[in-house]
Amino acid sequence: MKNKIFGIVICMAAILSLVSCGQENAKVCRELDTLFSSLFPENAPGAAVVMVKDGKIVFDKGYGLSDIETGAKVTDSTFFNICSVSKQFSSVALMLLSERGLLSLDDPVSKYFPEFEAEFFDRITLRHLLSHTSGIPDSRPRNQAQWEKYTSQNETIYSSYRDFDRLCEEEESCRYMVHLDSLAFEPGTAYEYQNPTYQLMLMIVEKVTGENFDSWMRKNVFDPAGMEKAVYFEPEREIPNMAHGYIRGEGGKWEENDYGEANFFGTKADGGLYCSPLEFVKWDYALYHDKVMSSSSRETVHTPRIPTDIPDTDYGYGWFIEHRADRPMKIYHTGDNGGFLIFEGRFPERDLFYLIFATHPEWDREGTVEIVDSVLQKHNWI
Repeated sequence: MKNKIFGIVICMAAILSLVSCGQENAKVCRELDTLFSSLFPENAPGAAVVMVKDGKIVFDKGYGLSDIETGAKVTDSTFFNICSVSKQFSSVALMLLSERGLLSLDDPVSKYFPEFEAEFFDRITLRHLLSHTSGIPDSRPRNQAQWEKYTSQNETIYSSYRDFDRLCEEEESCRYMVHLDSLAFEPGTAYEYQNPTYQLMLMIVEKVTGENFDSWMRKNVFDPAGMEKAVYFEPEREIPNMAHGYIRGEGGKWEENDYGEANFFGTKADGGLYCSPLEFVKWDYALYHDKVMSSSSRETVHTPRIPTDIPDTDYGYGWFIEHRADRPMKIYHTGDNGGFLIFEGRFPERDLFYLIFATHPEWDREGTVEIVDSVLQKHNWI
């Protein structure tokens, strides 16, 4: 019933937003529409853009195509692979298990993976995994020489490194860590963004709970957030209103680039979640209204832990935190997977959130976000 009521609220907000945009926020809406219309033509892979201000949807529009073969248009109900934005859901999973006393963020990785041979896994904690400060390198095989070394140490179901790159899932993607013998840096001393370290979280959740990761996330994260249809990718799983990612091939023709074409598309905890823009709006609402985890846990994941290689930006546990002198704090994440290019961000002090979910990467995400933020700043929205 709560989810149904929340869905009605979202729908009503979408209707009211049209009035709001026409009467109060027309200049902002026009500037945003002009910007995104220029970036995403109607007969090419496109994007969805949604903005929420003071709890109301004030901008909500789809541009271009979600599926070139069928001609389906992008809407706020299109399901996108949200790529590395998926990491925040894995972070929340560990926070929930910590709240319930089922694990500690100070637990060493070796507690959950005793098969990892190196002694340094005793010094790497779950906090290090969450903040990309573990020092664990991404040593997955990406060429023939690396593949030969990998297969000399590990069993595999794949016949080549190309199949491994395109098709592998968490367990095998992380298997190189069993025999890993060196770190990029001492845990906690530096930042290096990694995907395999977040993939470990799927196996940690399953080891701690004794449940399938997807099922546990459904009951403990997605359902409480009202995300009724959010789902992790699996090759044979049907996903409603599913978008495809695209890149340009020979002669400039758009070609599908997701599972089967893109590297490491099949892993879940680091980048495998599909959801619609409207479902993600529900997630943002649930996150800031303590529907999934406590406010203290939210503060924990949004606390800066380590400077990144992005100016004025730190990393927390599954989120970037931007702290520019000329703007309010922004908590955000980006994602790149196959042809998908994703952004979502919030200015919590101004109660403003927006997302850009796109089905191709041929646009300047960081530059576009800066333009959007400048528009919002000019109109005193942030």
